[in-house]
Amino acid sequence: MKGIAERAGVGRQTVYRWWSTKAEILFEAAITDAVKELIKQPQPTTLEDVNTYLEAVESFLTASPAGAAYRALLGEAQHDPAVAQLVGSAALFDGPARAVLSRGISRGDIPPTTPLDAAMAVLTGPAFYLAVTGTDKLGVPVHALASALLAAIRELSPAASIEESQLR
Repeated sequence: MKGIAERAGVGRQTVYRWWSTKAEILFEAAITDAVKELIKQPQPTTLEDVNTYLEAVESFLTASPAGAAYRALLGEAQHDPAVAQLVGSAALFDGPARAVLSRGISRGDIPPTTPLDAAMAVLTGPAFYLAVTGTDKLGVPVHALASALLAAIRELSPAASIEESQLR
């Protein structure tokens, strides 16, 4: 905290007035940068939207300083309940994922009955795989992963589940 205060040209008490721990500062910085890095312009198709989102998430988690900070916080959250609560307080990937899914619903590519929380989990699952394993790449082309995830999201719709059960 002393180094942060010195670099900002303020006293330590000023820093502590806004953030009580280094984890809070790191988390706020990661979230601020994540919003800039994860929200992308709408693409012409839902598949391209998903692909662009996945590329942004992969880049954020593997190449961005903010992503490195977020991964460090995820690791610390495994041992520190206060950091776990902090990380759990903001759904970093939900806003951008919800925007991609909402556009897919508007286009008619994703059923409107799809539960968005489950769909966001399917869409962001690879992000957490990257973060937890430390893997730089998923081992499959992003466009193939985007197609598979979009198909899985379509299957989440109650109407899709009914149709599937009727086939059996």
